[in-house]
Amino acid sequence: MRNRIVPLIRNSILSPVIALMIVIVAPTNAFCQEVITLPTVSDSRPAADKEAKNNGSAEALPSQQNSGSTATNEERAWKRNAQALSLAFRHAARVATPSVVTVFSYGQNATAPAGGNDKNEEPENIPPGDETLGPTPPKQTEDDEYQLTGLGSGVIVDLLSTVENVDDNATEKTVWVITNHHVVNAAKRVVIQLPDESELIADDVYSDPDSDIAVLRIRSDRQFDIATLGDSDELEIGDWVLAIGSPFKLEATVCAGIISAKNRGLEKIRRGRLFQTDAAINPGNSGGPLVDLDGNVIAISTAIATRNGGYQGIGFAIPVNQARWIARELAQYERVRRAAMGVRLAELNPKLANKLSLPSYLGVLVYQVIKDSAADVAGLESLDVILEFAGQRVRKMSALQQAVEQQPVGSTQDIKILRRGKEITKQIVLAPLEDPTAVPDQDDTDQDDADQDAPSAETRQP
Repeated sequence: MRNRIVPLIRNSILSPVIALMIVIVAPTNAFCQEVITLPTVSDSRPAADKEAKNNGSAEALPSQQNSGSTATNEERAWKRNAQALSLAFRHAARVATPSVVTVFSYGQNATAPAGGNDKNEEPENIPPGDETLGPTPPKQTEDDEYQLTGLGSGVIVDLLSTVENVDDNATEKTVWVITNHHVVNAAKRVVIQLPDESELIADDVYSDPDSDIAVLRIRSDRQFDIATLGDSDELEIGDWVLAIGSPFKLEATVCAGIISAKNRGLEKIRRGRLFQTDAAINPGNSGGPLVDLDGNVIAISTAIATRNGGYQGIGFAIPVNQARWIARELAQYERVRRAAMGVRLAELNPKLANKLSLPSYLGVLVYQVIKDSAADVAGLESLDVILEFAGQRVRKMSALQQAVEQQPVGSTQDIKILRRGKEITKQIVLAPLEDPTAVPDQDDTDQDDADQDAPSAETRQP
């Protein structure tokens, strides 16, 4: 009888507590507030004493004769740590926010884009809500034929800045806004709203659906706050980041979180790997920056994993090193020129490595070579293990793919492979991704490089 009663009592006590916790936590997520619960002095004392002992800090580990002084010092230490983190957040937000903009897209549903609608490329619809909140969409006149169909975020960067003479006394500067492809996909008109609520129409829009990156060209004689692009390769799991954007039409919203994982893949983003973060990303954040505690942009927010359409703690962002290369390609050539070898690869995971009697993640396994491709001409074979490409050590397919595609088409690169226990170095002339068998002759390499410098005719106006 006692065994039946005890669980009932325990459940009756805990249920209201659990329900109360749900009610309290849910609103904090909705308003993107970071809640930090500091441990009590009694609970934290062993850990604090141990840390102080390791660090040799006399202040953190006062004399045991005065317990009141000990508690006071520990409380001050916790408060200093919390205040330092708060100041770091404040600094990063102050540095990064002025370069973040709201992006309005018009006429995305007016006509179908070339090649038909792709279910993976639907524009981000404006979520319902209080129309008095957030940035006010640019006013439309009776002559405006396109309706507002999408809203996202963007960040002002200096990719290929030029100064064009307007008259003798003024100059017009060209800057670029990085955002997501799905924010501006098939838009007939794109308007950028700056932090001071002034508006500029994008002169040109170029985007890459494979990476979900787009760039918008802006020309103006005004001064812009330009974002500083960081180094996403330096980020590690657990690093603090801030997500800045216009979720649910609330511009310049700053949310804190950490890098939860690296090298994530999404079906909608066919090329490139992503950061996973628990910083709050919601509809409207797409295209906005993820910044480090120095205020440097280290990623571009792009997607969330959710069951209800809103933030549930799992967001994804494109590393800025990847986004920067794609953005520069779009800005300079109006398309992304990707190189290829013409091989099908496999990850040398423990299961496959065990079958081949090789160390796990020693390199990347070649399991098929396309006939007459760049790899075939270079002499690569099935079951070769690629160890290095262009001097870069590679252990995963994503790293090899990124290293290859960012090299110039027609360039000759060294590739180190392991074949039947022996390391071999070969040279490969890279082909275009569109046709890996279109391997240029060595005599034609210089001409191919010159042809790549000419802009492509594949453009799309807003």
